[in-house]
Amino acid sequence: MLEAHSEAKRNFYLGGLRLSAVEGGRFCEAAFRILEYEAKGGKFTPLKKPLANTDKLILELSNLDGSKFNDSVRLHIPRSLRLVYDIRNKRDTAHLADGIDPNLQDATLVIVVLDWVLAEFIRLYHKVPANEASRIVDGIVKRVAPVVQDFDGFLKILNPKLQVSEHCTVLLYQRGENGATYDELYKWVRPKMRANLKRTLDALVDKKDYVHFDGSRYFITRLGERYVEQAGLITASQLIT
Repeated sequence: MLEAHSEAKRNFYLGGLRLSAVEGGRFCEAAFRILEYEAKGGKFTPLKKPLANTDKLILELSNLDGSKFNDSVRLHIPRSLRLVYDIRNKRDTAHLADGIDPNLQDATLVIVVLDWVLAEFIRLYHKVPANEASRIVDGIVKRVAPVVQDFDGFLKILNPKLQVSEHCTVLLYQRGENGATYDELYKWVRPKMRANLKRTLDALVDKKDYVHFDGSRYFITRLGERYVEQAGLITASQLIT
């Protein structure tokens, strides 16, 4: 399940919307087996054997004793998995169906559901608060920017058209929770960007809230991540040909 989750997120960040949905289906197949294990006293469909009837399994889970099983196991997780499964099977992501092309809307829904389901499993079986479970999920998969190439620790942006603020946010997106020092960013940006780098970073921190500065390192914020993704600054289509 973790492998499928990681691949779905990786493909989503790289623009592989169809592959995200396919991996979402693999995630569901693993998650349904975990629910089988829970509902059937340790028994589950072997990995090499297809799941027989997920609708029947969802019904069986809904009929579990509510005093013994959490509602997420009985109701919420199974129904969420059904949604992802249907997108995978009926929206032309894994088969030739009715001509529906995979799109960002479908892929985004799949990724959000996968994150939520994984967080619920972590919350339930590791007995942590919901916000802590979400934080763990966020840390499982490192965001990747195909427009950034790492040369033994030197991050090079492969798109000379980016402005200095875009350049910095993409670098920090790539760095994730590790962030970067001013000296690192100064070294990685293009020479012509260095003169006004401090002013640019201050604006990203104080005016746009795309970046946070803790006194020694710069970190991209959730708002900054959303900006980088929605602006298409990291996708493969941005690479110069």
